[in-house]
Amino acid sequence: MSAKTHKFALAALGLALIGGVQTAAAQTSIWSADHGPSLFQTMGIAVPGGPARSQNLSRIYADFTVMTPKVTTAAKAPADIYADLLLPPTPPIPATAPASPPQIMTLVQAAGPSSVSTQSTKFTPLNAEDSVETVPARKQIAQVTPAEDEVIIPSGRIDSWSSILLTYTTENGEGLVQFDYAALSASPNSMARLDGYIQIQAGKTPSTMPRNEAMAYWANLYNLLTVQVVAQNYPVSSIREIKSGVRKGPWKRKLVTVEGRTLSLDNIEHDIMRPTFKTPLVHYMVNCASVGCPNLKRSRWNAETLDADLDAAARAYINSPRGVKTSKGKVQVSSIYKWFKKDFGSNDKAVLAHLIKYADADLATQLHGRKKIDRYAYDWGVNAP
Repeated sequence: MSAKTHKFALAALGLALIGGVQTAAAQTSIWSADHGPSLFQTMGIAVPGGPARSQNLSRIYADFTVMTPKVTTAAKAPADIYADLLLPPTPPIPATAPASPPQIMTLVQAAGPSSVSTQSTKFTPLNAEDSVETVPARKQIAQVTPAEDEVIIPSGRIDSWSSILLTYTTENGEGLVQFDYAALSASPNSMARLDGYIQIQAGKTPSTMPRNEAMAYWANLYNLLTVQVVAQNYPVSSIREIKSGVRKGPWKRKLVTVEGRTLSLDNIEHDIMRPTFKTPLVHYMVNCASVGCPNLKRSRWNAETLDADLDAAARAYINSPRGVKTSKGKVQVSSIYKWFKKDFGSNDKAVLAHLIKYADADLATQLHGRKKIDRYAYDWGVNAP
């Protein structure tokens, strides 16, 4: 953290101490005694009022740094790391920013004797998802301009979407990736991060991207918007309970504007992805929050690994009973292969050839020589735990 930002943050703390802006009783702190010391305890700063007061003021400090532009440095202070974990990094502060007023240190001294240790200390912030967040996170996002779509975590850099996916997805014993929409919808911090990431993606220009990058971009955006709309309307037992006017499902809702065009989920899938990329593998990229759908990828789609990831996604779905099931000489496949049959070759023979291409040896043997598909099925239940 830069000296200027540090002083501004401390000024806010001084004002809080003098004016009683927030009290430990009035707001739940991000830092908890059950999750290690507060920020100021780790920094060796004594705060009147004991640990609870210290934890609350740590919260003010973190919130202030989220709202204040920071100078990018190679080594970030703990509060910088935590703030960047909640929201993407903000642009550097202008070189012409006014100097800190001399009264700042007087305000800080109101907190009592303090000394910042120069020794390395362990910083253990409470996971944002475990806290009760009362700061209007969406308003925070509106006041900052994210510089990139990555956040800082102790182990390195990770994009916000992958961070959310890793936090809220699990795979059950049958190979189905499930998303915990209830937990996401209960975390204003994570909902704000999701919204902020969508804003960043909406500001990009996919028309200028190479094919694989554009394909990954649109699939990620589709999945981002689907997760967001389900979380915003949760609890639901099926995505079809979320309507577009009188229509079942949110697919006709206009959800995002990209390059001046306001788009729905249907626009992204059927007007952009399918006609542009002309591959049936598109159907293994987009997830409609349903059990019957191909799995939601547990990290973002990436241009560099797209071909291998698409192959893996197709194999995972086709070799699961959600994709293909055989019983007593009959073959049942996902309704996806009926709804979008023309993408797979327009007839049963072409669909079967596609399935055999990605099937494991045992399933391929059962499909060889078949001329028709016996039945189609699809589970519209929400893909939640």
